[in-house]
Amino acid sequence: MIGLAAVTATPAASAATREEQSAACKGDALKLCTFYIPNEQKIAACLQAKRDKLSPACKTFFPEKKSSKGRKSSKPRTS
Repeated sequence: MIGLAAVTATPAASAATREEQSAACKGDALKLCTFYIPNEQKIAACLQAKRDKLSPACKTFFPEKKSSKGRKSSKPRTS
């Protein structure tokens, strides 16, 4: 079985959450992040990086990161 590090914002993540994440993400880890097995931290980073390709169940454990891509500068344009 593949162990996946619980990627949560709170340190009070329970063992049940870790088991739920492992169950939800095992297929995605095998399919998308095979080269990082058995390193849990690298698997979690890989899954986060490939969030757009994750199954809906696994995606819930990897919150969408806000990026500055596509943001326009707040500076006024000068001609």
